Amino acid sequence: MQPQRNKGLAFIMNVIPGLGHYYWGRRGRALLYPLMFFGILMGGFILAFGTGEEGPLILGIFVALLIWGISMIDLLVALLRYTPTIVIHDEYGRPMTVPLDKSEDSERFYTILLSFIPGLGHFQLGLMQRGLSFLISFFGLATILMFLTGLTNESVFLVFFGMLPIIWLYCMFDVVQLVHRKQAGEFIQDRTLFEELESGRDESRRSKVFATLLSAFPGAGQMYLGLQKRGFQMMVMFLGSIYVMDVLRLSLFMFLIPLIWFYCFFDGLQQISRYGREPLRDKPVIEGFVNHQRWVGLGLLILGLYFIFTTAVLPYLESMFPEVPISYHIRNYVKTGLVSLLLIGGGIKLMSGSKKEKRREEYPFHESDQ
Repeated sequence: MQPQRNKGLAFIMNVIPGLGHYYWGRRGRALLYPLMFFGILMGGFILAFGTGEEGPLILGIFVALLIWGISMIDLLVALLRYTPTIVIHDEYGRPMTVPLDKSEDSERFYTILLSFIPGLGHFQLGLMQRGLSFLISFFGLATILMFLTGLTNESVFLVFFGMLPIIWLYCMFDVVQLVHRKQAGEFIQDRTLFEELESGRDESRRSKVFATLLSAFPGAGQMYLGLQKRGFQMMVMFLGSIYVMDVLRLSLFMFLIPLIWFYCFFDGLQQISRYGREPLRDKPVIEGFVNHQRWVGLGLLILGLYFIFTTAVLPYLESMFPEVPISYHIRNYVKTGLVSLLLIGGGIKLMSGSKKEKRREEYPFHESDQ
């Protein structure tokens, strides 16, 4: 007799090929599918590395995804055909196997299965407005990003595709939570995600789970918790660094992007852990920003002039003097000059700041006496 196991959990575990089959007791398939999936991926990678061509790797990825899909469909068919049973005894004490009524388990399984497409699981529960908000948020964001990328030919918009798995994960978590509440006998109100966020704001409370998901995008989790200044500065630091490095082609400083992301993400986790236990302080990352507005404005002005020069003036000069490699020399010299000024200015600022701090430590009451 097949032991009683959770269908939805088996299907979710099988996202890693073979793991769902192992949980369901299908040991042969649990060994076959991961060997084929990871073996083909590794073979394609080795062939691509040995030949120096991308063809074997692309083919290996395609075949591995095909095997992954077959594994998911195979498990899905087994889960749909499975009828749970239970052993009872008749009036003479003889054991009898009868089908078990698992309507709640079937509802949970089908709801989680449908929720792999954001919004459909909520439709299964009868929550039309909530499901529609998830559906529009996911596919609307994807459509807008693809439209902007194709219209502007700027790959920087592809960074925002990282928001899609965040929406998908939150939708899955929300569906599982709602289906358990419904089966527990609670009344589930059909309201959109935005209405729930507004109600939470009115009651002066925030969802820690939603804040954690938002923290995957730098600054969003902090702004959701009410730390507007801190979150806005983190968002500007992350997106501004990507934009500046893309415009100036500063591949040397690309290591700063993951550093900024990790700093913002773990800062968001720290703020979430403090939320509800102690008051949160909206402390900016860069304090005294008002005192540095002139330098920030000067930097933006220089970047704007550089962008206008490279996109409007430089093509005109090249058309007038086609025999002179103006673009090559100017782009290299200007880029080198901007990076040099940035490094020198930052170094001078840090040195002057350290001297001021040291002077304050030596004479802490000097300024107050004056």
